[in-house]
Amino acid sequence: MGFNSEGFNSGLDIGKSYYAATANPSPDHPALQGDVDADLVVVGGGCTGLSAALHAAERGLKVVLLEGGKIGWGASGRNGGQMIPGLRKGAKGLVKLYGPERAKVLFDLAFEARGLVLDIIERHAIDCDLRLTGHLVGAVNGSDLRDLEEEAECLATVMKFPHAEILSAAEARSKVDTPYHGAMYEPLGGHMHPLNYTLGLARAAVAVGVTIHENSVAVRLEREPSNPGFDIKGVGPGKTCRAGGRCAAQRTGAARQQSHHAGRQLHRRHRAAGRQMQCHPGQCRGIRHAFVVNYYRMSADGRLLFGGGERYTPSPPADIAGFVRPHMEATFPQLKDCRIDHAWGGLVSVTTSRLPHVGHYGEVYFAHGYSGKGVILSTLSGKLLAEAMTGDASRLDLFSTLTPMPFPGGTALRGPLYVLGMLWYAMRDRIKH
Repeated sequence: MGFNSEGFNSGLDIGKSYYAATANPSPDHPALQGDVDADLVVVGGGCTGLSAALHAAERGLKVVLLEGGKIGWGASGRNGGQMIPGLRKGAKGLVKLYGPERAKVLFDLAFEARGLVLDIIERHAIDCDLRLTGHLVGAVNGSDLRDLEEEAECLATVMKFPHAEILSAAEARSKVDTPYHGAMYEPLGGHMHPLNYTLGLARAAVAVGVTIHENSVAVRLEREPSNPGFDIKGVGPGKTCRAGGRCAAQRTGAARQQSHHAGRQLHRRHRAAGRQMQCHPGQCRGIRHAFVVNYYRMSADGRLLFGGGERYTPSPPADIAGFVRPHMEATFPQLKDCRIDHAWGGLVSVTTSRLPHVGHYGEVYFAHGYSGKGVILSTLSGKLLAEAMTGDASRLDLFSTLTPMPFPGGTALRGPLYVLGMLWYAMRDRIKH
């Protein structure tokens, strides 16, 4: 599989990532040429779109998927690979927002993502370095540890999830060699090679009849009164979709945005935060409990994959390895001046509530805004979209009630206010620490 970042996520160096260097062989998919008719057009070749395509095709729909770059080129193929069951909003936060009964229903539905991903990996023989080693959240101060203790109690009593275990500082140190004040360990978590999982999901989708077109950018959706379906207009290699190809569909599904109205509504409810990763020889796994998280895990070949620091504008740092190094060395002083073999970055879709934004505007369906929990939630969201588009919207409707408030400030001030807010919380982390 050839990786070329030109025009897509430039400056984030996905081609230099550990994942790209260790990707499984995968076929190229031709760009859209000519006119194509389908029951469903999916825009976006990440795990949300691929899962929606796979599950819709399994339900008998003729599905075409358009990817602007390469399959897995976005967040699905460059993230930390942490399989963390649940939502970014913890059990306590869900109960505070929705009450115990509704919070448990939401938690149970989100937890289903874990079983779904494990089933897909097994059923389609996806080789993605799956490791069910558990998940550790480290407390950087006493206040964080008390928060984790309350979270574990809420999980056990309200969510009927007794698996979260609170560790003392010494117990946490025995698992991860860094001076946490304690930790919460959850044995049902794990990690995987996200790009290889995404490529495997694409292979599974093709096997059930999905047609994938790479390098086929969808730029707008049109609907004429005489046409019961939609035309997806976009840009192929040097041609508009009208000249180089046209997709007509009864329904559309998207990882981000489609029509002008839908796109405007979605854009108001998420912002992009830059995340940077690096890879080098080492040992350990886990995540730091704070507003600005550091996360790390072991790769199959014994390397430490470490993600740390956030930028609140889409532009990447000029030196990704240099940007992450201080965060890594603060967590693991014993790794000072160690060699870094791979360094890359990516964008995280963040909502005001830290809960996913899933639903539909008419016959345009969407899912995004996983706020750092998309490794397995994206696959579940794709399945919920497919269920809704084939007649059963009950579970999608449950998730769609989580619709976040728009970021304040309107078009002109939304970005600056978002940056100020994120910087405030990051500064509060430092004061607490």
